[in-house]
Amino acid sequence: MKIDRLLAITMTLLNQQRVSATELAERFEVSLRTIYRDMETINQAGIPIASFAGSDGGYEIMSGYHISKQLLSLDDFSSIYTALRGAKSATDSSDIDGLLERISALMPAQTSARGAVHVDIDLKPTPNDRVKIAPLHKAIKELHMVQFVYLDNKGVETKRTIEPMGLFLKGYVWYLYGYCLTRSDYRVFRLTRMLQPRSLPETFVRRNYTLHDVEQQFISKADFARVKALLRFDPAVKTRVRDEFGYDQVTSNPDGSLSVTAHYSSTDRAVQNILGYSSNVTVIEPPELIAELRRHIRNMANMYGASLSFAPTDNDPDNKYYNP
Repeated sequence: MKIDRLLAITMTLLNQQRVSATELAERFEVSLRTIYRDMETINQAGIPIASFAGSDGGYEIMSGYHISKQLLSLDDFSSIYTALRGAKSATDSSDIDGLLERISALMPAQTSARGAVHVDIDLKPTPNDRVKIAPLHKAIKELHMVQFVYLDNKGVETKRTIEPMGLFLKGYVWYLYGYCLTRSDYRVFRLTRMLQPRSLPETFVRRNYTLHDVEQQFISKADFARVKALLRFDPAVKTRVRDEFGYDQVTSNPDGSLSVTAHYSSTDRAVQNILGYSSNVTVIEPPELIAELRRHIRNMANMYGASLSFAPTDNDPDNKYYNP
C-alpha cells in the first residue's frame, strides 16, 4: 500500500544520512517515477526532503529539521514490539513483519527492538486452531462470509453462515466473533468447536460492532464461579495444585494435605477438572457435585466390568444425592 511505502521511506530517511532514488526504487520494487512522486507527497506532508545531484546524490531530510522518535519511551517500544511478536506467533501474518521492522526503525540509536524485549509472549495456538486461524483471518480482512458446522456444549451440530469480524484469545482459548446469519444475531464461536470452516465467495459490509461490544454482551455475562467446591488434595500433587489455583488460594493443613475453595463455570467443568486428579483429591462439598462424581465414577466402573456401591457420607448421610 502507498501509505505503508511512504512511512517506510520516511523511516529509511530518518535512519540513513542519504538514500538514492535508485536504491529506494529497488527496495520497494517500484519505478523511479513513483519514488519521485512519493518524495513530493512526503514534502507536502510537512517533512522537508532535500535532493542532491551527482554520483553521491540522493535524498535526505533537510538539515536542521528534526522528527522526534522519543514520543514513546524505550519501555513503550518494548511493550509494543512484544505484543506484535505475540500476534505474529498466533496469526503468522506477513503484514506484521513489516510493522515489526518499522517499529525497530523508530527505536533510539544503538538499540534494537529485539534487544529491548524483556518479556516474550508466545500466543501460538494448538495445531488444530492454527490451521483455522490463517484462513479466518484472511476472510475477516477481505470481508468474505464464512461457513462451518458448529458443535455446541451439548453436542448438537448446526450449520452456520457468518460475517466474521474478528479473532480473540480469552483464557488460552481462541474465539471468532461475527454476525451469524443463521441466528440473525451476533455470536461468539470457539475455534475448537468449528468443523470444516470455509470462506465463501460472497462478501459483506462490516457492521458497527467491535470486540468491546463482544466483551460487554458475552464475556462480561459469563459466570465463571457458578459452582463452588471445597477440595482437599494429597501432598503428592501440591505443585500442580499451586500452579493451577495459585498460592493465595491454597491452604496447607497439618497433615500435609492442601485445601482449596475452587470455582467452576459449570458442574461438567468441575467434574472434568477433579477427575483429572484421580485419587489425589477429595471433594468435601457441595453434595450435589459429589453425587455427580459418583455417577461418573460408577459409569466408568461399569465400562470396565467393575461393580461399585457408595456408602453414605457426612454431607449426605441418607444418600439423598446418590443416584445409582
